[in-house]
Amino acid sequence: MDPQGRVWRWRAINSALLLVLGVTVILCTTIGPAPISPGDVLLMLLRKAPVLGSCIPRGDWPDSFETIVLQMRLARVCLAVLVGAGLAASGVVLQGLLQNPMGDPYILGISSGAALGATAAMLFGLGASALGIYTIPVFAFLGAAVTAILVYGLARVGNRAPMSTLLLAGIAVGSFLSALTSYAMITSGENIHQVIFWLMGGLAGRGWDYVLVLLPYSVVSFTLMYVFARHLNVMLLGEEPAQHLGIDVERLKQIMLGAATLAAASAVAVSGVIGFVGLIIPHAVRLLVGPDHRVLLPASILTGAIFLVAADALARVAAAPEEIPVGVITALCGGPFFIYLLRKKGSAGF
Repeated sequence: MDPQGRVWRWRAINSALLLVLGVTVILCTTIGPAPISPGDVLLMLLRKAPVLGSCIPRGDWPDSFETIVLQMRLARVCLAVLVGAGLAASGVVLQGLLQNPMGDPYILGISSGAALGATAAMLFGLGASALGIYTIPVFAFLGAAVTAILVYGLARVGNRAPMSTLLLAGIAVGSFLSALTSYAMITSGENIHQVIFWLMGGLAGRGWDYVLVLLPYSVVSFTLMYVFARHLNVMLLGEEPAQHLGIDVERLKQIMLGAATLAAASAVAVSGVIGFVGLIIPHAVRLLVGPDHRVLLPASILTGAIFLVAADALARVAAAPEEIPVGVITALCGGPFFIYLLRKKGSAGF
């Protein structure tokens, strides 16, 4: 396919994914005890649009429906969009940097650090009086960020941080932190249920305040990743060829690891540990659009958002009126996909 045709194909794929995301958001916003149709949800959203919103007539829905949709359901759906997008984007960058198909935000110990930080906050009440509802997200983010810095420092040899050493350091640190979290859990007494539910991941009870906390981190990390997408393509050739082509490899590693950590840590901080999104989404999208990060990254962001919004909706209805942690749903999808990757090993390159 000629370059111009390839560009048009990429634009068509991302436009189609954007349309699917919009439809998914509307459909999943209708799910709940109050019977609200997709058409009513669409009209409510359009009425909030600047300028054009005042021209759209109001439907005959009760006032309470607008409160349910705009203040409760839509906030949760938007948070699922940002969390899914952040985990998927982080997975794309880490798989590209590590050149490892099993790379995802958890392989470097980021989730283990977040889990330990959140567990410490829940068990010991660290900073609860000053931070209020943001206590757990703040400590989870700090735990993930400190872990990423520690892993990079351990992997560094002189002025370089070899990718294989980085990978092994991440696995070792992640295992160590997971052991500390497990020990804290078995000594937590009656607080163990709170810790377990956070570790299983979920979006219940989150509102617009969580969306506003996560949004700036998502924008900054996605922008950094996309700006250096072309450099990531060169890194697929290997570190030495990339160095010969003028790429400052170590500088690029630091920037990309920082962006991936920021995206994953901020997502985990507001949602708990939601596994497999960063693993399965980049692989699925790579099969569709190829390895070029200029299109792989935005397509993965959109697909990750679609996947997590749908998974969260399924978590709400699968065992209604009880709610399943969304991390259980993503693990049920990710486990079989992980086995598929193992079966494909050696038949198709990264």
